[in-house]
Amino acid sequence: MNAYFRLMRLDKPVGIYLLLWPALWALFLAADGWPRLDLIIIFVLGVTIMRSAGCVINDYADRKIDKLIERTQHRPITSGEITAKSALILFFILMLIAFGLVLMTNSLTIQLAFIAAGLAILYPFTKRWTHLPQFILGLAFAMSVPMAFAATNGSVPDSAWWVFAATVIWTVIYDTMYAMADREEDLKIGVKSTAVLFAKFDKLVIGMLQICLFLLLLKISEIFNLTIFYDISLILTAFLMIYHQK
Repeated sequence: MNAYFRLMRLDKPVGIYLLLWPALWALFLAADGWPRLDLIIIFVLGVTIMRSAGCVINDYADRKIDKLIERTQHRPITSGEITAKSALILFFILMLIAFGLVLMTNSLTIQLAFIAAGLAILYPFTKRWTHLPQFILGLAFAMSVPMAFAATNGSVPDSAWWVFAATVIWTVIYDTMYAMADREEDLKIGVKSTAVLFAKFDKLVIGMLQICLFLLLLKISEIFNLTIFYDISLILTAFLMIYHQK
């Protein structure tokens, strides 16, 4: 049971938080600060389950690659604790549970959920043929934004896509930083990533993406008429971005 727990990364919940923040942000924006409790519960559970499912399919897709990278050699599938077949069964069970949750919303949200699921499944395989898997991950993570607006209001307004874009860029930034730790090993075995693509210009490109993210966050403040407390938080965010450039 411990191996399945680790396969779903439930021992490392930070990934859940990263996926949950944009979902909750979108829920609160869509409802003018007062989201429905049932939607909060559905999205919190859905995010947790889909993140676990994403980790399972990622480890299944990378089971041969993980053997070649020191950091990932001891993952449950790679180490033989869990078979590839068992991992796939777990993945489909998690997807069924997630589908059951989204059925409690509306037709538009369900349609968007299929796109989100497709992106989540596609992501772990993209590192074999493109240097932009982090962008695909960003799209997958950001799908919670239009889903939250659709679940709340039955439609996705133009304003929601600004939040969507900010989430995509934010995800590309932090996952590029994460991928930088494996860059040398990825180069040896031919795995592609934005960290490999940006190479020695990684901090420069990340800095440019941070500027884009900051401008998007400013635009979101204008569109949704957010309070001064949000604007103050942006100042703190700017300092944090500068700190990450060290």
